[in-house]
Amino acid sequence: MIAAIRKYFISGLLVWLPVIITLVVIKFLVDLLSKSLLLLPPAFQPDVLLGFHVPGIGVVLTLLVIFFTGLFAANFIGQRLVEMSERIMTRIPLVRSVYTGVKQVTETLFKPGGQSFRKVLLVEYPCPGVLSIAFQTGEVDEVIQGKPTGERLVIYFIPTTPNPTSGFLMMAPRSRVKELDISVDQALKFVISLGVVQPGSLPVKTTYPSGQ
Repeated sequence: MIAAIRKYFISGLLVWLPVIITLVVIKFLVDLLSKSLLLLPPAFQPDVLLGFHVPGIGVVLTLLVIFFTGLFAANFIGQRLVEMSERIMTRIPLVRSVYTGVKQVTETLFKPGGQSFRKVLLVEYPCPGVLSIAFQTGEVDEVIQGKPTGERLVIYFIPTTPNPTSGFLMMAPRSRVKELDISVDQALKFVISLGVVQPGSLPVKTTYPSGQ
């Protein structure tokens, strides 16, 4: 009797838990986008201008601002204004460090054709013989005492589970890591589910990861 109750309870939990987590994440994102309107002066708040509250208007306006900013930045005049604003930001001592770091990270993650998180790796961690899933974030030439060794170091991120936003940043020679022939989505599901949702197999590609 107890075993049957436990079985049905777990079955119900497996149905509702993904739904609840999805709704919580969506609500968080919607609230975050809606709060972007707080950056506007009170006199220019949509509720003040319209005289009534429109649910979700913050989300719509934020997405429109992002879209039209990208559209404007793609033309000649927009590019010049963006370059001018970047020069101003990089001349302010404290702001320069923060802005430059954030800009490099966002360009690396979202720039079309970038290599970040495009490859899933199989690496030895935390000790030899124990394997972990990792995501390649880049490559760099190995230099010892100012001289290139000819070896490429693969930079990769090992996520923790079930929260993949934290983890460990590692580097290793290309010959010490293996590239898996699975998608990033499959690997993320594997990590977040504590290994329950498996890709079926972990096929290793015959070539080592390349930054090209």
